[in-house]
Amino acid sequence: MADSWSGSGIDVHLDWRPETGRPGLADAVRAAVRSGRWPPGAAVPSTRALAADLGVARGTVTRVYADLAAEGYLHTLQGAPTRVATAGALPLSAPGPVPRELAPRWDLRPGRPDLTAFPRADWQAATRKALQRVAAADLGYTAELGAPELRAALAAYLSRSRGVLTDPQRIVVCCGFSHAVALISRVLCERGVTEMAFENPSLPLYREIAAANGQRIRPVDVDAHGLRVSELDSPAVVVTAAHQYPMGVALAPERRAALARWAGETGAVVVEDDYDGEFRFDRRPVGALQALAPEHVVYAGTASKTLAPALRLAWLVLPRALVEPVRAAMAGSGARPPLLDQLALAELISSGAHDRHVRRSRAGYRARRDRLLAALPGTVRPQGISAGLHLLLGLDRPGSPAEAEVLAACRRRAIGIEGLGPCWHGERGPGGVIAGYAAPAGHAFAGATQALVDALWEVTG
Repeated sequence: MADSWSGSGIDVHLDWRPETGRPGLADAVRAAVRSGRWPPGAAVPSTRALAADLGVARGTVTRVYADLAAEGYLHTLQGAPTRVATAGALPLSAPGPVPRELAPRWDLRPGRPDLTAFPRADWQAATRKALQRVAAADLGYTAELGAPELRAALAAYLSRSRGVLTDPQRIVVCCGFSHAVALISRVLCERGVTEMAFENPSLPLYREIAAANGQRIRPVDVDAHGLRVSELDSPAVVVTAAHQYPMGVALAPERRAALARWAGETGAVVVEDDYDGEFRFDRRPVGALQALAPEHVVYAGTASKTLAPALRLAWLVLPRALVEPVRAAMAGSGARPPLLDQLALAELISSGAHDRHVRRSRAGYRARRDRLLAALPGTVRPQGISAGLHLLLGLDRPGSPAEAEVLAACRRRAIGIEGLGPCWHGERGPGGVIAGYAAPAGHAFAGATQALVDALWEVTG
């Protein structure tokens, strides 16, 4: 819609459609501020005027303004007009049309480790040793499957820590799990497999990547025992067997056996996303599904949770029939993880420093989980507490607040957190909030926990 508000001093076009609701309206106002159509310092339309022009409830606009004030886009002062934040206070944007990701004050976003715990000294020492050992000839164009040193180190590490059956010739090093999903999806498509099942719910990003690389996506529901294997009817499936994302359940033993048997009988390909398999707190980590059917399961691991996402280091352990097709796809894509980072990780693993870091992290994350569980009000139901770096706060009990209410209360407190809603494929299931307890720096964890508890009490108390 386009409209002018003479009392506000600004003329703005809001690209907002009523069906997008309050989140869409908030996005439209953010876009107006970032583009300069709502210039810094300008008084914005009153909640009454904007609500009347848009044909929405005044309370809807009031909540949008409150959320954007918490994010730093607007400035509110009792008894004075709401204004666009001044240039120095506005959230920064990257050059060009794509805004830079805003760092929340309290970071409880899932899937993120404590980056302040990155083992800098060990990584520096590993990099120094790698530089001393690397031959000049190796600094040219790297092998498609990855550095031999890293593949050898990974083969030994995955065997003893995750029970994976492999050798270096079956491993390919990728630029993160997103790259790995794209590779596998493309290779399977080229081999005539054009439908891929995903757990429902699951992370939408990977479904989108698979679809962009030729796959039709088929959702298969998850229950308290993990993926409903009996409902599979696709030639490929992506599973998070050790710690389902986002529900947090482990695939039950009988279903693990059934999934391996199904893959062997049908010739299907199972992609095992072992994204946080090192972090289990109630017992030893659950072993990889791959060992039950190594010629049908593609095992995918990553350094994003144990070390840092910015390394963009992930790996696939492939059935032998897929090694050459994936190598060819790597060659065609031109994407290679930096060699020196591969060699540094190889040294970190071989020296034992990686294992020591994982043990420290596991103990620290368990302590954080326990503190968060103890602080939560009894009105929410935490799920997936035995492993990983996140909790799912279920909101499906009678009288529970709506997911949108909890997220709005969190935004008002500048808490970075995610809802369960976008993870559903097709018909939306129960609501919930996914809280990552690993992301805050150590000194900020207590504050982040208290902010979340305050938000929950606001909507449940």
